[in-house]
Amino acid sequence: MLDYKLLAALAAVVEQGGFERAANLLGLSQSAISQRIKLLEARLGAPVLVRASPPQATAAGQRLLNHVQQVRLLERDLRHDLPQIDSDAGRTRLRVALNADSLATWWAAAVAPWCERERVLLDQQLEDQDVGLRRMRSGEVAACLCAVEQPVAGARSMLLGEMRYLAVASPAFVARHFPSGLGSADVRKVPAVVFGPDDQLQHRFIRQLGVEGDFDYHLCPSSEGFVRMLQAGVGWGMVPALQVTAELRSGQLCELLPGWSQPVPLYWHYWRTGGQLLEGLTAELARRAPALLAADVQG
Repeated sequence: MLDYKLLAALAAVVEQGGFERAANLLGLSQSAISQRIKLLEARLGAPVLVRASPPQATAAGQRLLNHVQQVRLLERDLRHDLPQIDSDAGRTRLRVALNADSLATWWAAAVAPWCERERVLLDQQLEDQDVGLRRMRSGEVAACLCAVEQPVAGARSMLLGEMRYLAVASPAFVARHFPSGLGSADVRKVPAVVFGPDDQLQHRFIRQLGVEGDFDYHLCPSSEGFVRMLQAGVGWGMVPALQVTAELRSGQLCELLPGWSQPVPLYWHYWRTGGQLLEGLTAELARRAPALLAADVQG
């Protein structure tokens, strides 16, 4: 039988990013957390953590974390169906991974009514849409948004819609670097803005222009800061049309290729055995997300 106190210690260490924070969360000493991890590894006969900074789950640890995520959701169903089990239970916390651009645009409107209705607290982990599945694979989250259709084992995926990305910059930046259009300069030497090392949108745009090789870019791991950088004339970048509707209308930003956009599909991935709560969130997203994602086209 699995000892869920030991599994709770493992989950806390990974989710909190360290032994000290895990100890604070569970109200234990750091030594007690360490002892629980060692006992879990002794019983399993294999390591569950790579002692790095932050600690990372091993393959065996990931399987256990996936199990913990699903058990938490099933326990919530029991509390809902049998309230006498724990009449003082508070709000349920649910960990999901999503890309920063969704968080900055349509996500809040899609989930706000459901969170209030179901008394859920979201623990939202930011991950680029191209690689969000690694959070599920590592057992850190119960669901994620990503651009990949194929789910991990034990999960389902559902297409919610597409986010349209535009190549934009400030008018002053365009006049300075592209006075005669994109063909007037070596785009590799014109600074871009890139969200992070997993953000490949600017790379794809340059390749579509027929340009290969490295290019100059700033790193800005903030969706709001990204747009501010573009407005200030620091560089050009790929931004969701949903996020810059007002800036385009006011003339603060302009499109490098008017009428062109890069569609990026968004798939919702969730555990098959995630219980009623996860099924409910999935149904809510299926109802609300398509219209929210299409708002830039309709507007």
